[in-house]
Amino acid sequence: MINTVVLTGHLTRDLDLRYTQSGTAVGQFNLAVNRRFKNSNGDQEADFVNCVIWRKSAENLANFVHKGSLFGVEGRLQTRNYENNQGQRIYVTEVVVENFTLLEPKNSNQPANNYQPSNQGNTSYGNQSSNDPFDGGDQIDVTDDDLPF
Repeated sequence: MINTVVLTGHLTRDLDLRYTQSGTAVGQFNLAVNRRFKNSNGDQEADFVNCVIWRKSAENLANFVHKGSLFGVEGRLQTRNYENNQGQRIYVTEVVVENFTLLEPKNSNQPANNYQPSNQGNTSYGNQSSNDPFDGGDQIDVTDDDLPF
């Protein structure tokens, strides 16, 4: 049987990280996933998907995301049920997250690539103090015969 879910969306609120009595970390969160189409009013609608993540992955996710963070999850769909305090049977469908991927930089005020040159603002190409191995100022001769295509 196949039970695979892949979602990309925004965290609706900070991850709720708790620990079981045995000390196992468990995180619960909702992921707002935009639908591919707009409604009759031209508005973008979203589905709010319940997700749960366990153990070290839950702790890691809690450290890296906050309300509004964009990230992707992979996991499986699970349905469980329990009886509430009023004696009613409650059914819950959720994604059990097995992997996640962060889709924006940790500090969203910075550009998406994390490369920060060591000599910011210095545009002289002959400066050997740069960590960039191609920033030596030397010409590289490339002919059409050197290219593989």
